[in-house]
Amino acid sequence: MATIKHTKTELKAQKDALRRFQRFLPMLQLKKQQLQMEIAAITLRRDSVSDRETQARAAVDAWSRLFADSSATPDLGELAVLQSVTTAPGNIAGVPIPIYSGVIITRKPLDLFDSPPWLDDAQDAVEQILALRAEATVLECQRQRIATELLTTSQRVNLFEKVKIPECQDNIRVIRIFLGDEQTASVSRGKIAKRRSTNPNTAQSHEEDAA
Repeated sequence: MATIKHTKTELKAQKDALRRFQRFLPMLQLKKQQLQMEIAAITLRRDSVSDRETQARAAVDAWSRLFADSSATPDLGELAVLQSVTTAPGNIAGVPIPIYSGVIITRKPLDLFDSPPWLDDAQDAVEQILALRAEATVLECQRQRIATELLTTSQRVNLFEKVKIPECQDNIRVIRIFLGDEQTASVSRGKIAKRRSTNPNTAQSHEEDAA
């Protein structure tokens, strides 16, 4: 703990700091709760997207089994290729986050005569998987950014609750005790000085008795 001055000026400074911490603490606590709720909501959305991707993968597995019996088995990874992911800027509780907008996917041209009839469906499934995977990645990015902000906010809440506010309260108590003792001593000195001025011999006798 830093050394504090036992003065009225320092007492006022400590009181001002205490009021400031007590005013900001509820705001930080509210932000912490908001961030926690946002993380929970994003996690649910991410899990939902992941479930849909699992279903799409199951469909692709079905195409793969069909391809296995075909003399011309295509490479599923070449049916559709992810070119880029588009996002828009967003903000949650002061945290900048990307908002998923869509994807740009290049589909392999299919030969209408030589391609198996189910290849169109397989291509749609691969494209869906790529889009869902991209969306899940963006959601995970959101979650990580908000989690980082939550950690910082939680640390500040703990700092205010467990360090700054108790520290200010203790400093105020110590300074008040010191100033009170100083005032009491000052009153005693004033009484002694008054007695000396009115009756020097009596004051001296009191001092000798006290000694």
